[in-house]
Amino acid sequence: MKNKLIIALALLFPAIVCQAKVVLPGCFTDDMVLQQKSNVNLWGKANVGKNLVITTSWNKKSYTIKPDAGGNWTAKIATPAYGGPYTITFNDGEQTELKNILIGEVWVCSGQSNMEMTPTAMYGDILNFQQEKAAANYPQIRMLKIENVTNIKPQTELKTRGAWQICTPESFPKFSTVAYFFARNLYESKHIPIGIINTTWGGTIAEAWTSGDALKQMPAFQKPVADMENSPDEKELLARYEGELKQWMGLIDKKDPSYSNGKLPWIENAYNDAAWKTIKVPGFWETAGLPNFDGVIGFRKVINVPAAWAGKDLVLNLGALDDIDVTWFNGTEVGHNEVFYANRSYTIPGKLVKAGPNVIAVRIFDTGGNGGFDNKPVSIAPVGDVAAAIDLAGEWKYNIINKMSDMPPMPYRPDGPNRPTVLYNAMVSPIINYTIKGAIWYQGESNADRAYQYRTLFPLMINNWRAKWGQGNFPFYFVQLAAFMPKDNAPVESAWAELREAQLMTLKQPNTGMAVTIDIGDAANIHPANKQEVGRRLALIARAKNYGEKITYAGPAYTSVKANGKTMELTFSNAVGLKVKGDKPTGFAIAGADKKFYWADAKLQGNKVIVSSAQVTAPVAVRYGWGNNPDCNLYNADDLPASPFRTDDWQGITFGKE
Repeated sequence: MKNKLIIALALLFPAIVCQAKVVLPGCFTDDMVLQQKSNVNLWGKANVGKNLVITTSWNKKSYTIKPDAGGNWTAKIATPAYGGPYTITFNDGEQTELKNILIGEVWVCSGQSNMEMTPTAMYGDILNFQQEKAAANYPQIRMLKIENVTNIKPQTELKTRGAWQICTPESFPKFSTVAYFFARNLYESKHIPIGIINTTWGGTIAEAWTSGDALKQMPAFQKPVADMENSPDEKELLARYEGELKQWMGLIDKKDPSYSNGKLPWIENAYNDAAWKTIKVPGFWETAGLPNFDGVIGFRKVINVPAAWAGKDLVLNLGALDDIDVTWFNGTEVGHNEVFYANRSYTIPGKLVKAGPNVIAVRIFDTGGNGGFDNKPVSIAPVGDVAAAIDLAGEWKYNIINKMSDMPPMPYRPDGPNRPTVLYNAMVSPIINYTIKGAIWYQGESNADRAYQYRTLFPLMINNWRAKWGQGNFPFYFVQLAAFMPKDNAPVESAWAELREAQLMTLKQPNTGMAVTIDIGDAANIHPANKQEVGRRLALIARAKNYGEKITYAGPAYTSVKANGKTMELTFSNAVGLKVKGDKPTGFAIAGADKKFYWADAKLQGNKVIVSSAQVTAPVAVRYGWGNNPDCNLYNADDLPASPFRTDDWQGITFGKE
């Protein structure tokens, strides 16, 4: 009877049994790295009513902590200069021990896919993967990966993908590639243990990584943040989103120049599309003759349906469209999807299917980067009869409907990562007590269509993190967007160039640094493979600014321009040994008061570049590297590239031809 009573009490009061041992958040595990020469924060839960004794092996010192009424406790523990391995024990009646702890430098890495990217993954392999893997034997480099989760409220509980990982050839494929090469360069230079806290999520926007109280300072985010704060759960937000999405799609309809009497004529069978152009499908439209276009395009395809299919349900497979589509069959919508790069497979009801000519119409809204159909097969077949499929690859009719800048902003999905605050709440807030050295950041692709907003948003996010961490203006170093997409035959406007400019402007914030990567991009891959150089350039900044090395960490930086007759004279800092790789400087464009830009001739003169063009007799503005994927070859003696820049602040300009 006594044994049965003990078992019954244990079942009735599991919290008491479980709480007898210290509970630590997921950031405190064996093999972790703590920040050197600091009073680091430790925290967790322990037995209520009992003292918690924390003992550290590096100084043989014990700290006695009294948990609060909820069992919560916090402690500040002094750490020495780098070294280890060490142990920490926690004892509130039962002992917990963490082993193989190193004292060194702790850096947070964050951003979207180019920071999340592992050495070989869905994003593509890095350069020399096999050699890098074999050489990745750095037991003093360690990483903790935060789980990809969202929340509409700030969280304190931390979800991680396991414990701290020691860098070995076996664990290397799990590391953030950029963070690894950053850490490796620091370690090989300073021989100090490096810990990386990896909180990243591909395809995400900067406002998702920013707290609500900070975002409320920007009018554009006040309503979305308030909606989440005032919503009891995400189901209500999802219902609200569906209504907002329907309204938004209606606005897109009305933006179509052909829209009349509540209809889109071009989705109907009877529409005459003789004036439309043709394009090869599948394939992104950037590779099919429409470089640098972001916005809305309509596609049409007439197919001959066999008589045996008439009245039968069909399955239409369009591959992974980029970004947002609505699809019609014989003038009736059969599906829409606003999820970036998700596969589209729509069922066509048999009542819409007739023998003979039938029309598929697809409207695609691309917000940045590649747009349209990817390279996956496109087909149509009766439900359950894949073998009978008709291949839809080949020529489709298309018509440009509107450019991105003319479109209303899309509402935020309430169940994904691209909503204001949700990644800060779930993936940053739980680690803000962890004592760090600084942060590295690679993001911006997903905000490129709102570059002018990013001028405010990105500094806001940086200062928001600093305020929350409470460690002053800790180092915050970031990567400027690399070159991507097809090259331009003539000077054009570029959302990516505007985003790079916003990043460049962020250097006005204290204790920031930027790794320029315009020269190591990939026209065909938004995830360029040369992550070694990205990590190295970030590490150069830290080594110079935080670890006292007398090294060059930045490329030539534009400082001033002076008109001199038919030429423009550009002056640069960080320009010792100013040089070009190639016969002459490339990537410069020049304009007069008419705001028409032409490719320019350029030559070096000391730390200056002299720019001119036969088409511009009285120049007033110069741009360098102003494009999605520009030809840039200006460097200093240490082979660090110049950042793209412009001397004007014009919007909505026109461009000249050669």
